[in-house]
Amino acid sequence: MSDLIKTIQVLQLRYPQKSDMNLGSPANVLLGTLLSARTTDIQVLKVFPQFRQKFPTWEALVKADVSDIAKSISSIGLYHAKAKAIKGLAQRILDVFQGQVPRTMEELVSLPGVGRKTASCVLAYAFNQPAIAADTHVFRIMHRLGWSQSKTPEQVERELKALVPKKLWSEINRSLVRFGRDICVARKPQCWRCPVARWCAYEPKTLTSK
Repeated sequence: MSDLIKTIQVLQLRYPQKSDMNLGSPANVLLGTLLSARTTDIQVLKVFPQFRQKFPTWEALVKADVSDIAKSISSIGLYHAKAKAIKGLAQRILDVFQGQVPRTMEELVSLPGVGRKTASCVLAYAFNQPAIAADTHVFRIMHRLGWSQSKTPEQVERELKALVPKKLWSEINRSLVRFGRDICVARKPQCWRCPVARWCAYEPKTLTSK
């Protein structure tokens, strides 16, 4: 068993909680994950219930003005662009996919505002399909661990798919996001309390909280 697989399994047990963007229905997972780009999940969760109450269906989003959608999500980053994408996404889902969130990577990334990371979250959390969402946490942690030197999330995703069994793919984003918020934070990782430090190539490790 590779050290990378051991790392994922340890983190899987350390962080058993579901993803913050695992919001139940495929529509909620898709919209929540799209909204989470360039902003925190906490901010998204603050506005999401009211946003969905105001726009509970794809039809409601299509009928709404972009400015009204934007107003309902104005506390999160890039809200103007996200509002425009959401309206276009809703229209395409109604026109092309009969009102159903598509179930393939190719179809999902054809939706406005949806990239591979968002599509992978939908596949993993809404449809229980093996998928790797290589977000900023996954990208940073894979580089620190020494398992990737790639320059794009897409390349990291391909590397991980070659190294990790499919049954663990969906665990990568879920557990590494928690790990990246808790211990392997962006500015100064807390190596002294890291459960996978023995397999990590990062130097110099921070051995105290001071």
